[in-house]
Amino acid sequence: MQSWFADHPIVAYIVIFVLLTYVYNRVFRVNQKLSIGKEIVLYLMMALGSGMLLIFQHDKLPIIQCLLVAVGLMLLVRVRYMVEARQRRKAAAADKNR
Repeated sequence: MQSWFADHPIVAYIVIFVLLTYVYNRVFRVNQKLSIGKEIVLYLMMALGSGMLLIFQHDKLPIIQCLLVAVGLMLLVRVRYMVEARQRRKAAAADKNR
């Protein structure tokens, strides 16, 4: 996989940018909206950062794989929260029926 991304740098850049954007929006984003100017600056900085990470990826560091692990862990936590919420609803319904 590492060599394939080295052969296709544009695809690697897009994957890095998308994963980086997803991680930022799920983990670091505050609840309030930023102004449009700040949003543009933020995404431009993330695009530049993705370029730097692409250089590291090209130098054989597993940047994409690490971002995929981060996204996988975030999805795992999300599933865990959904299961816990379902268990709480079932417990509340059981207590209500007693």
